[in-house]
Amino acid sequence: MQNIQAVAERVIGNVEKVIVGKRAELELALIALMCGGHVLIEDVPGVGKTILARAIAKSVGCSFRRIQFTPDLLPSDVTGVSIFNQKTAEFEFRTGPIFAQVVLADEINRATPKTQSALLECMEERQISVDGTTFRLPDPFLILATQNPIEYEGTFPLPEAQLDRFLLRINLGYPSARDEMAMLEQQQVRHPIESLEPVITAADLTELQRTVRQSIYVDDLVRQYVVEVVGATRSHSDVYLGASPRGSIALVRTSQARAALAGRDYVLPDDVKALAGVTLGHRLIVNPGARVKNTNSVTIVEEILDSVPVPGTRVARPRR
Repeated sequence: MQNIQAVAERVIGNVEKVIVGKRAELELALIALMCGGHVLIEDVPGVGKTILARAIAKSVGCSFRRIQFTPDLLPSDVTGVSIFNQKTAEFEFRTGPIFAQVVLADEINRATPKTQSALLECMEERQISVDGTTFRLPDPFLILATQNPIEYEGTFPLPEAQLDRFLLRINLGYPSARDEMAMLEQQQVRHPIESLEPVITAADLTELQRTVRQSIYVDDLVRQYVVEVVGATRSHSDVYLGASPRGSIALVRTSQARAALAGRDYVLPDDVKALAGVTLGHRLIVNPGARVKNTNSVTIVEEILDSVPVPGTRVARPRR
């Protein structure tokens, strides 16, 4: 666990050279990296969503591509297209920008539903199918998507099936006055991301993901707690559609990563409670009547965490 903590600290410290004063949010992004999950970064313009994605890609030594989502973007602009080669008299597949280890889907909700659906297979199966042929995506593979939750003109809401494929939803928020002063000083001559260097390799990240999944123990009592919390979202009176089993899996995996960051080889209910909001909130569809009362998915998850009993847990593996 000390090795995981050391690697995590190197990555976070490197990204903090660019993103100032957002330690908690950077830890959430790292948790998603350790789980191999996709991240939806949702906030107003100018707070560093795109820079965060670029800094993460540079820090882990992964290939990086950026896709600017617009209403006229086509699915083939994302996945690639087959082109007829007159010399060989055969069709050749030209890969699109999705064939990168870290992909930034900038302003993802500005693309049409047809283009957004091109990401569904990529995000879940880590592959794409074009003209009857399946192509595997590189490993590791991570999509960092951004969207502005305030401006709705010219946007298309993400479908539930796509929201469910994001492991976490992160909000950066405005920096404090002190942090904003530090940003002004850092960027007086040039942007610090220009000099950012990798601190681990893509192979190190893949090994980190494997270690977290295989080495962090999850007790049956903790699994039962996760199932009860997720189940409560499906029966809540203010929720039209609750979290899916994919949400349960995501909550367990992110809890494993958080335990590893804390230096433990076992998951506690506190890990589940700390990550339930960012893991389950974007998977819930709130009833229109509840939205009128300013009830949102975050407050609903907090209410559920207060109502579901927290079990005791065994910190050691049971003897067989």
